[in-house]
Amino acid sequence: MPSVNLNADPITDSEWSPHILLAFLQSQSQTALTRLYHKPSSCLSVFRLLRPLERQLIMNLLWLESTIPMSTMSAWVTQEGKKPYDDSLSTLARLHIIPKSTTKLALNATFRTSLRQAITGGGTTGSFGVPAEPDPQHPPPDIATLDAYALERWETILHYMVSSGTGQHPTKPSQEVLFLLQRSGLMTKTRGGVLQITSSGFQFLLHDPHAQLWELLLQFLHMAEERQMDLVEALSFLLMLSTMELGLAFATENLSPTQNAMLADLRNYGLIWQYDASARQFSPTRLATTLTSSSPPLPTSRNTGAGSHDQGFIVLETNYRLYAYTDNPLQIAVLNLFVTLKARFPNLVVGAITRESVKKALANGITADQIISYLTTYAHPQMRKNKPLLPVTVQDQIRLWELEKNRVKSQEGYLYTAFASQQDYEYVLDYAKKLDVVLWENPTKRCFFGSLDGHANIRGFIERRTAEKA
Repeated sequence: MPSVNLNADPITDSEWSPHILLAFLQSQSQTALTRLYHKPSSCLSVFRLLRPLERQLIMNLLWLESTIPMSTMSAWVTQEGKKPYDDSLSTLARLHIIPKSTTKLALNATFRTSLRQAITGGGTTGSFGVPAEPDPQHPPPDIATLDAYALERWETILHYMVSSGTGQHPTKPSQEVLFLLQRSGLMTKTRGGVLQITSSGFQFLLHDPHAQLWELLLQFLHMAEERQMDLVEALSFLLMLSTMELGLAFATENLSPTQNAMLADLRNYGLIWQYDASARQFSPTRLATTLTSSSPPLPTSRNTGAGSHDQGFIVLETNYRLYAYTDNPLQIAVLNLFVTLKARFPNLVVGAITRESVKKALANGITADQIISYLTTYAHPQMRKNKPLLPVTVQDQIRLWELEKNRVKSQEGYLYTAFASQQDYEYVLDYAKKLDVVLWENPTKRCFFGSLDGHANIRGFIERRTAEKA
């Protein structure tokens, strides 16, 4: 079995934030999680995602053969640590790693056995992948080649998202990827049938690559049943990939039908490399081997435009001029969503935030706060010396342009006018107000505007009143 790193990337409680996968796992049934925990690689991956305190609790219980009283463990907890301790127990219980008991404490027997096996390296389950036999004709690519392949596939997806609907013609991802982007709400079809980025899609670009990957992969898992895939097998395969060694080739013979069917999708996302679709071996890329790690999922030499928060490249002036120190096509394409680009040099792009460029972004579903958030996230280190970081005049103007767009709203309904008397007008208006369907009124002209939903009731009321008078 390949060497296994237990913690992968140790982090402190203050640095830890809940992983998106944990919420998904907590929504699964105990039966599904117990099946998942039969795989040592799955248990190790889940263990990596937990908070340091939760990992410590597991390690304290891992080698015990019997339950211990809850009071024994809680005796070690200080008053200040009681809330984090209780939160940790609650998380582990929702993951069915420990039972939901107030008296006894023990690990799920299946989880305990599998995690022990992951640590000690015993068994021949192939849970961490089965290394493929050397193939002289098709040797596995080196790590640099795998990195370049993963970067190209991932940037193809992101670049298509930001360029679609702008008249540009970037490389098109596979139909399966496009369906997933549309299904997840990151892109939507216009009336002309063209896919374009949504507000959620722009927010997606602000996330780091880890979060982006899991957002797509979780949407993929949500679609598992309708694609007649085994959800547990699909999830265990992703977790198995996260424990594999980068640069090695692994055999496909031991994979389940669901896992074999996933290979094509994972190639499209850049998570695995195969020399052709019928190959009996595959090599995971860095995108896959870092799924449950905090290590960068892409080469650090290039920024994908969706991560590297510590490497800002944008300088924004009070006169709305913007300077972006980048030559990355993806970053430039993102800026083009809300900036009027005026000049481009080998490592610098010059543009300006204008009313027209912001209105174009707003029309595409991008909000003012998202624009400001992007500018803040990728501000140049020199900009970070300013307080506030972004010019207040620019922030206020972007928000004013948004208010300008939203100041007029249209709503369908009916205009009620030509009342015979002021008394009739007030009588019907009072009835409509009780129904809470009045959108506008003008007492001087004896008219009001009611919503579409209230029209049937108002019309019936007028007809009954007219009949009574007759």
